[in-house]
Amino acid sequence: MIRVVLADDQRLVRAGFRSILDGEDDIDVVAEAADGVETVEQVRELLPDVVLMDVRMPRLDGLEATRRLVDDRRLEHVRVVILTTFDLDEYVYGALRAGASGFLVKDTEPMELIHAVRVVARGDALISPSTTRRLISELAGRLKEPVRSPRLDTLTEREREVLTMVAGGLSNDDIAERLVLSPATSKTHVSRIMTKLDVRDRAQLVVLAYEAGLVTPGWLA
Repeated sequence: MIRVVLADDQRLVRAGFRSILDGEDDIDVVAEAADGVETVEQVRELLPDVVLMDVRMPRLDGLEATRRLVDDRRLEHVRVVILTTFDLDEYVYGALRAGASGFLVKDTEPMELIHAVRVVARGDALISPSTTRRLISELAGRLKEPVRSPRLDTLTEREREVLTMVAGGLSNDDIAERLVLSPATSKTHVSRIMTKLDVRDRAQLVVLAYEAGLVTPGWLA
């Protein structure tokens, strides 16, 4: 059972999402929260698998609430999905840097919402290849110079190659095909990279690789 907390200051938004998710046999909405402070308290008490987090909330916004959850070692298994009004709005980059596993537009289709919860619950990032490329393009003007991370020096040459492909939005199967590997081997490489770089999921790999200058807009067709 995937346990979900809904965090949004609009009662109707929460009610709509709950009605969709509660209809699924494998998803259980265990709590709702109307602001960031309440969200953090609910998550720490209930230990859900997924938090659907609005950005603009009273008392504590969704970005700071996400940071607090990600920084809490007791909540390592909790995945946060940011809810936005507009695709790739100004808060998305900050949300991913804060540790969110992806984002959803609030008017997403019901089946997309259900799929998103399942994807994030199993540990995958909720960023499609097309969205990843648009995200990198969106971030192009935000960073003047690459920020070198010493952690990258721990990667092997093959792992760096895999990292750039992950950051470009390729799935494990896509990477396996390009590098002539088995999907299992590709998945193992990605897992080792996340462990070495101390990141939670593929979303953080995208941000780290971009900030380090490993990928730039349009580099991967």
